[in-house]
Amino acid sequence: MPAAPPVPPPSTVKQPPAAERVYTHIKKGVLDRHYEGGTLLTEGDLADAVGVSRTPVREALLRLEVEGLIKLYPKKGALVLAVSAQEIADVVETRLLVEEFAVRRAVPASAALVARLEQLLEEQRQRALEGDLAEVAVADRCFHVEIVRNAGNQILSRLYDQLRDRQLRMGVTIMEAHPDRIAKNITEHAEMLEAIRSGDVEGAARCVRRHVSRVKVLVRGEERGEDR
Repeated sequence: MPAAPPVPPPSTVKQPPAAERVYTHIKKGVLDRHYEGGTLLTEGDLADAVGVSRTPVREALLRLEVEGLIKLYPKKGALVLAVSAQEIADVVETRLLVEEFAVRRAVPASAALVARLEQLLEEQRQRALEGDLAEVAVADRCFHVEIVRNAGNQILSRLYDQLRDRQLRMGVTIMEAHPDRIAKNITEHAEMLEAIRSGDVEGAARCVRRHVSRVKVLVRGEERGEDR
């Protein structure tokens, strides 16, 4: 009789460490606004949600507090911090400094950069059709990241990467408050791409400045209950 086929060994694929799983769970919830600003998270609830003990939950919460997404209150839990007007102003100011400089350095653009921006713009359109605001925000940011990376300054790219979480969270916040901005963002990206494609340095810089500055204007309008 032929020999029985060998029994496959148990899977060697390992799950990430427990603290990393908790960290990813909370961070995604905050960035997607599943855990909105003002939400109080408890160690017990988080441990149950991820299926771990409380020790890795504490590790993850400490890490997230350092990143400025939550504030720990001993024996009470962790408060998800709301996006403040000052934080938005700081992020917009930093983005303007980085992105205006970057687009000037990136133009004239290579064919590879233009092709990549066209691809990312189409991806943003598709995510918008699907109605997934978190993914729209990711696609939106990727468009800007590509321009910054093509400025050829690695230190600047690393600085810009540090804004990632704040940009994604603000993006979802603004799209929820102003759904019409999704289509307008895509239109503004298309205008930016056309200026880059045509080698219009000043035009591209103007598009970036107008597009990024709009974030602060929208949030100010949201605070007053009006869209200006």
